[in-house]
Amino acid sequence: MPQTLTEYAHALAERNLRWPTAPKREPVRAAPHLDPLPGIRVVLWNLYGTLIRIADGELLHATPDAVRMEVALDKTIREFNMWYSMTRKPGAPWEYLLSIYDRLVADSRLVGTKRKGDVPEVDSGKVWRNILDRLAQKEYVYDADQLGNLDELSEKVAYFFHESLQGHEAAPTAARTLTLIAESGISQGLLADGQCFSVVQALRDFRLQEASTPLSILFRPELMTLSQREGVRKPSKSLFVAAYRRVQAAGFEPSQVLYVSSRITGDLAIAKLAGFHTAAYIGEKLGMDVTVDDLQNPDTCPDRLLTQLDHLRDVLGL
Repeated sequence: MPQTLTEYAHALAERNLRWPTAPKREPVRAAPHLDPLPGIRVVLWNLYGTLIRIADGELLHATPDAVRMEVALDKTIREFNMWYSMTRKPGAPWEYLLSIYDRLVADSRLVGTKRKGDVPEVDSGKVWRNILDRLAQKEYVYDADQLGNLDELSEKVAYFFHESLQGHEAAPTAARTLTLIAESGISQGLLADGQCFSVVQALRDFRLQEASTPLSILFRPELMTLSQREGVRKPSKSLFVAAYRRVQAAGFEPSQVLYVSSRITGDLAIAKLAGFHTAAYIGEKLGMDVTVDDLQNPDTCPDRLLTQLDHLRDVLGL
């Protein structure tokens, strides 16, 4: 039976390959606001830049750093034996693959959305599935017994490529805080820009931080709103509408929800309009998009300010 994405990620980790590392932390000087918020029954989290520290502050499909793109694409070509089914053209194999990859990503960004003002999300798995389809026309061969069909393989390729492109790790105290909240009986979910591999990637980071973290209890599947699944990314209002509907379908009112993110414009500010309580995590510069004007504007100012994720203990009264 083919490996699941989780099993593949675990097997990959056991090979002790070299991956890019997360950048050094740059703390922010700020005073937290931690008064208790009574009645919170659900905590929704932003992922990259909040729970997960990642190079560049957010998950990217490509970086302007040519060296990083070369390394990530070259490693991907070698890992999945793509070169033998690629068209032979002048230049390095990664350059040829980059031209195809960039075009597919650009085309995905031009796809129309159902709601005016929404921003389409690029589905990394679909991008790599398109590339694999092209390789299959040239008799591409891989271990289907281990890696699965082309859809399953494309998710694994996307995971490997992004692991090679951006270093990441769990934010300080993230695993401990998530576990504490889950064990208190408060439900948790995600409202985030993310890809087919993002939950697997995040759970591995939490496990590395706290080996005893009971991953199965952290998030409720019905409270997971990810851009890749919805087809739109922040600041698309449709993403927040989807989260709103999931909250209500699970039996909660928006006023019982606390949304935590490191970004106000296009994130916390929209969640506030949806009726959610909001908390800005401003523990470091990486991934943070919070300005003085945001904090002074009553329409955008979050309800609480956290300089450490475990400050939620006080906000939630745990």
